Amino acid sequence: MTEENINAVGPSVTEEDIRLLMKRKDEIEEQIKAYYDMLQDQGDVGLHAPLVDVEGFPRADVDLYAVRTARQSICCLQNDHKALMMEIEKALHTLHANAKLGHERDDAKTKATKQVASMSSPFATVNTVTQGSPAFQAGLRVGDEVIEFGSVNTQNFSNLHDIASVVQHSEGKILRVGVIRNGQETHLLVTPQKWTGRGLLGYFSTDIYLNKQRKAFA
Repeated sequence: MTEENINAVGPSVTEEDIRLLMKRKDEIEEQIKAYYDMLQDQGDVGLHAPLVDVEGFPRADVDLYAVRTARQSICCLQNDHKALMMEIEKALHTLHANAKLGHERDDAKTKATKQVASMSSPFATVNTVTQGSPAFQAGLRVGDEVIEFGSVNTQNFSNLHDIASVVQHSEGKILRVGVIRNGQETHLLVTPQKWTGRGLLGYFSTDIYLNKQRKAFA
């Protein structure tokens, strides 16, 4: 068996690759059996019986050339068989590992899809966050899509005045703010309060609910 046959399986293994390797294994085993049958027909000399008589002369009751050829072929085929079995084991391991990895990826995609589907729809996006402002200190960032702001959420949001009203009535109080950032739902705690800049939070947002484009600064 050539090195090319033995190393036919690469990192990407298919069931067809396994089938071809198993077919080659069966062929080698059939060849080994055929040579053993021939040795048995030659007086059952096997692999180790002496080929000379008690006086040291070549035996006349066996075909010496055929026996030597069969013995050498059996040794070579057994080495090929051992190497092939190792290749089959490696291929099966790779095939099962790839299948497991594929299932894990599918599960991860399904989970991610469910997570995205379960997220609330954003009703506003953050366009500007002033550095040093309460919003900045709380971790709010440009591009965050707001899905919850205190008591305001997707279900009861009507316009950005709702957020402004919550901010004005929550000075010095901790508010829970939910945003979608990089496809992941994140929750922050912000405290509206006076600072050196404008408003009580220091961020500029655009109302994107139902494709509306109202703007507000809080």
